[in-house]
Amino acid sequence: MNKETIRHFINWLDQASDQDIQLRREMAHEALDKISSREGKSDIRLVLRLIDEEVIARLEVCDQRMKQD
Repeated sequence: MNKETIRHFINWLDQASDQDIQLRREMAHEALDKISSREGKSDIRLVLRLIDEEVIARLEVCDQRMKQD
């Protein structure tokens, strides 16, 4: 995956709804089972890591907001 593609995915991820992220995560897991190339699997694992990081960041923000209230 080139830098431009990664940048576009991160921008999408920043603006995506929780439901969109979950759908994309499921699609990535399905693709991981279907793709056999090493490079393709590596790209999908990167997507999954970025998604996981975003989900964790959103949970942390939510947790901080709850603690403030």
